[in-house]
Amino acid sequence: MYIVIEGQDGTGKSTQVRLLQEYFEKQGKKVVVMDEPDGDLPQAHDLHDLILIKGKDYNMEPMTNVLLFTASRSELWRKIAEPTLKEGGVVISARNWWSTLAYQGYGEGVSRSKIIKITHESLPERYVKPDKGFILTVSDKVREERQKDRGKAVETFEAKPDEFQQKVNSAYPKIAKDFDVKIIDASGTIEEVFELILREL
Repeated sequence: MYIVIEGQDGTGKSTQVRLLQEYFEKQGKKVVVMDEPDGDLPQAHDLHDLILIKGKDYNMEPMTNVLLFTASRSELWRKIAEPTLKEGGVVISARNWWSTLAYQGYGEGVSRSKIIKITHESLPERYVKPDKGFILTVSDKVREERQKDRGKAVETFEAKPDEFQQKVNSAYPKIAKDFDVKIIDASGTIEEVFELILREL
């Protein structure tokens, strides 16, 4: 099974991915977690740093980001996800190509049809259409509070102004509708949100 947990920064994706990992491991399943675009591959990690680590400030073109994200996904999918799925395991991903639609498409203005075309040409249908996909949403206030509490370094897109963040935030309901992805209200407790996800599984 291939499961994707999506949503803007601060919605609780990593926490829910961890809980799902524990849930399936207790059932004796082999579970692999991917945190796009980083993942457990040196080349994917380097691409992550190239795109997202604030301070390098390459000021890359939005289309360059689309291509780099897609390259990272291709590596992660073929070297980590695909072999696990063939063995009957579970792959749980924090983010997938819907993030590129939200951030580079709606946020940075890249043609969404072009992003869809590049993704379909670069990755198999199994990646493009996960077995289960969820988009976590919270209010801007809750999201910002959670980000402050995380204490991690601010990445490139997290540091962009409020106008950009609003574009990304408003993109997710549209993506959910266009690609039939379940929206989960993540404003409750960790346990409540996890229960909502389990019900859908």
